[in-house]
Amino acid sequence: MTVKSRLLELLEQHKGETLSGEALAGELQCTRAAVWKAVKALREEGYAIEAGTNRGYMLSRDSNRLSVEGIRLYLNQPDVYLKLYREAGSTNQLAKQAAVSGEAGHGSFVIAQQQTAGRGRRGRSFYSPEDAGLYLSVVLEPKGETLQESLLLTTAAAVAVYKAVQKVCGISLDIKWVNDLYFHGRKVCGILTEAITDFESGNIEYAIVGIGLNLYCAAVGYPEELQGIAGALYPDETSASGIDRNLLTAEIVNFLLEETAHLKLSSVYVEHNMIPGREITIMDGSRSRHARALDICPDGCLRVEEEDGTISVLSYGEVSVLMKD
Repeated sequence: MTVKSRLLELLEQHKGETLSGEALAGELQCTRAAVWKAVKALREEGYAIEAGTNRGYMLSRDSNRLSVEGIRLYLNQPDVYLKLYREAGSTNQLAKQAAVSGEAGHGSFVIAQQQTAGRGRRGRSFYSPEDAGLYLSVVLEPKGETLQESLLLTTAAAVAVYKAVQKVCGISLDIKWVNDLYFHGRKVCGILTEAITDFESGNIEYAIVGIGLNLYCAAVGYPEELQGIAGALYPDETSASGIDRNLLTAEIVNFLLEETAHLKLSSVYVEHNMIPGREITIMDGSRSRHARALDICPDGCLRVEEEDGTISVLSYGEVSVLMKD
């Protein structure tokens, strides 16, 4: 670990406290000049580090900049592979590469401050502006799970985000079958689960769970096609400044690992789902039809009543569901 990385770890551990240059140099086993050089480099990266003559250095208590060191402080499994990118094409793709190469095992994850090619379900793109959201992909190694059971991984991820946002931000979200979370009627989170399977057994070797959570509405706004659809936890950057991004990221991962340890449909997913009981539009490729959502089955599928009164069961990957006004 470099002096800069170790220094940031110490500052994150003592956020809001002043640490003397002499004490830091002793802890890091380097010169005070090396400490100053590391502080200067961290400031250039955007970290709010205060300093004063004979006072030492302090990471502002209000600092919410993402860092590997800050995230690890809150992880239940802090030694996992964790990579932070300032910019990435797709975190799902990077996590998949790390898993296949053997670098990243169960619970490892990749996070980016911005995605240039973020992806959603059915080939859609996921708008991922710089610093306005959390964009992460977690590597899971399900034990004996098959593709048919992978839907439960997505429901578990939705529950993980729900619990983390409630715990860290005090905000209760609505879950929309199958992979979205809403706040005040706008989509604030999307989840994309991709599996790498064993060809012979059909079992999942790795699952990559991609999560995109909008923290605040970026100043540039949303693209025209997302107007009236996309939303965020907070209206602007100032309102979101009190969020501890490192803690929120870690709690999402912690809850995800907890929810997938013994995979089953969580009561939280059912109780806070906004789809059952509503009239919906089912998009199946280029075709659409209307139905009424009845309930969510134990395997995560959605049971609906078609317009002709027949009962159908919708599974992940087959269709998209839109709520009717």
